[in-house]
This record gives sequence, C-alpha cells and structure tokens, in this order.
Amino acid sequence: MKPDINVIIPAFNEENGVGSVVSEIPKELVSEIIVVNNASTDDTEKAALNAGATVLIEEVKGYGRACLKGIDYVKNKNQKPDIIVFIDADYSDYPAEMTKLVQPITEQSADLVIGSRALGQKEKGSMTPQQIFGNWLATTLLKLFYNVKFTDLGPFRAITYESLLALDMQDKTYGWTVEMQLKAAKQKMNCQEVAVNYRNRIGFSKISGTVKGTIMAGYKIIWTIFRYL
Repeated sequence: MKPDINVIIPAFNEENGVGSVVSEIPKELVSEIIVVNNASTDDTEKAALNAGATVLIEEVKGYGRACLKGIDYVKNKNQKPDIIVFIDADYSDYPAEMTKLVQPITEQSADLVIGSRALGQKEKGSMTPQQIFGNWLATTLLKLFYNVKFTDLGPFRAITYESLLALDMQDKTYGWTVEMQLKAAKQKMNCQEVAVNYRNRIGFSKISGTVKGTIMAGYKIIWTIFRYL
C-alpha cells in the first residue's frame, strides 16, 4: 500500500526559493506539503501558497521552532501520515531526490533516513569550510559518544511518523537536526543515510552566511550532543 507522506518545510525569508522547492517535490509521492513561514518579512507566504503548499505561521524565529509548528499541525490532522520528510526552503537540496530518500523506509529497512551531502555531489561553494568542518566534528562526536555512524547533519531527511513522535523533539533553534539523530541512536532506531546532491542556495544563508550565525549554530550543536549524554 502506498505510504501517506507529509513534507514540512521551515522557511525564513525564502520568497525566491520556496516556490521552486514546493513545485519540484514529486506530487505523486506526498499528500500534503506544509511550509512554516517563520517570521519572514518578505513574500515567503505568498510564494508558498502560489506553489500549492499549506502555509502555517510561526512568528518567533527558530529553525526547530518552525519544525515543531509543522509537527503540531500534523498531530491535529484526522489522517495521520506514515512518513514525515523535512527539507529546507532555500532550493539547495534537490526535491526530486525525495523518492530515494524515503525508499529505505517504504522498504521497512529504516526508521530514519538522512540525506547525506557528504556522500553525494556538492556544487562548488554550496557548503562553507566551517559547515564541512562542523559536520565532521559533530558526526565524529556522535560516533564517539552515541556509537552511531553518520556523515552529515543534513536538513533533507525522512522519518516514520511514529518514530518522530517517540523522539519527543524539543530543540527550537540550531540543535534540531543533531537532536533527532542522537535521540534516534539512543532509542536504537534503524538509521540510514542516502547520498543526496547539493547546490548553491538561492539567497543568503542566515546561519553559515554570518560569523555570528556560524558560531551560534556550532555552539548549540555541540551543547546538544553533550546535553543528552
């Protein structure tokens, strides 16, 4: 039987990218695309609506907070999905690769699948040196302290709905992705990675594009890793 898949897209000032992301998601694969407009001051909401997405409003900034808003919306639906996919709104990931991202779950060989940019092809300049180093450091610490092997904290990921609920996600900002991965490891979930390609994002990165954002994200990721030991 075909699984019911919902997509959650956190979006902060992504009017130029979000429409393309929504439009290129394989429509035969998903039942609903949910864009969480996270305190945007541009036309993110309009672009997402025009592309056919359901749009939620989260007025307080925070990547994890936007994801949690999407999850709360799904929890209140009459028809619960089988799988949740997360993807960023900046068009750096390839939405069409969602098919291979969910395949390990549909084949019942995984609970959580991370789209690994480290295993795929990266367009030159799509990841900053500090991003690459930060991913290496974080995944090394995850292996050391949680005995789980990941190559990336990539935002493009799929998880079964029941597994997502079991993780009881809490982080409201930059620690969201690593929290999901370490909690899945602690709960002995079946975690896999698939190679995904990555390109230069549309627009300016609010995290890796600034020194402050990079430092804050790095600190929060490391803090989250040690918090759950």
